Amino acid sequence: MHSPSSRAPIVVIGAGIFGVSTALHLVRAGATVTLVNDGPPGNGASGRSLSWLNSARRRSAVYHQLRMIGIDRYRTLAAQSPDAPWLRFDGGLTWDADDAFNDIVAVHAHERALGYDAELLAPESVAAVTPGVNARAITPQGAIFNPGEGWVDLPSLIALLLQNFEALGGRMITEAGRASVDLAGGRVSGVILGDGIRLAVETVVVATGAGVPELVAATGRHLPDATPISVLVKTKPVATGLRAVLNTPRVAVRPTPDGALVLDSAWSEEEVIRHGDGRYDVHESTLEGLLREASAVLAGSPLLELDSVGIGPKPIPFDGEPVFGPLDGVPGYHIAFSHSGATLGLIAGELLAMEIVTGEAHPLLASFRPARFL
Repeated sequence: MHSPSSRAPIVVIGAGIFGVSTALHLVRAGATVTLVNDGPPGNGASGRSLSWLNSARRRSAVYHQLRMIGIDRYRTLAAQSPDAPWLRFDGGLTWDADDAFNDIVAVHAHERALGYDAELLAPESVAAVTPGVNARAITPQGAIFNPGEGWVDLPSLIALLLQNFEALGGRMITEAGRASVDLAGGRVSGVILGDGIRLAVETVVVATGAGVPELVAATGRHLPDATPISVLVKTKPVATGLRAVLNTPRVAVRPTPDGALVLDSAWSEEEVIRHGDGRYDVHESTLEGLLREASAVLAGSPLLELDSVGIGPKPIPFDGEPVFGPLDGVPGYHIAFSHSGATLGLIAGELLAMEIVTGEAHPLLASFRPARFL
């Protein structure tokens, strides 16, 4: 792996959680870094994420390990900022639909076998463990409570990381338009901003969320993805005892720092309206359905009012696992592309920066290289 001089300029494209985290860790390591974004920071998937911190259910052992280390970094941050309203570890509660595909008992056994903190609760036992949940909405097979899980408000975290980045001498360019990577002789030679300004660099980190595969395609390589268009609804502030993240058959719900809730679901993704000019929209019935489903899983079934809606691509690589590290055959080109932006945000930036500065591949990222597709 090519290792640049610690003061050689590096450009990070994308000011979502992966880009900002990587940029901050790079400047902490002594690198000269410019972070560029097409709009304001966090204007992509990081700004409309459920941001559930977890390693629940089933995935590969190496992915589970990376997620657990990612959660550990958030615990360190929580210890440093104990009063932060944007980072909470109040657990997660999950249940499945009451049908032949209900897998909750087997998932509980799997999680316990991994040493993942998990309790299988009967519906009537949930209130004693975590508040604010409508026990009647929980299916007879029960629910899993994972007390070590939590949530983060990514825009708040990004703002904090950017403050530290700029205090250490990092340079931020917002409203830069659509950036592209300039290659010469098969290696990175610069980054061209939307207005045509060219930044001469030999190392770039592409962390543009769902836009990563398109930028990679300009190198002649194909990075397959399974990115859907997601919908994140935020309610107006509401009086509820809910503290945990809820993952239910019809809706996922988490609290926010300002007393509201954010909601998403798999079925709402299927109802997104795609316009020919690249815009997205959503039916009023979809929004009403999300609010109704969320109200039904909350104790007292409170009236939930719509505050805002975020619609856009949710980055998911083709096999569901992260893609981190250097692009084979293109010296100086590094990428960060994953669905688990919140859970992996801090650790991914740390490990990517370490690889770039030292030139040494990190074993924790060995299974997640772009080369598995390319």
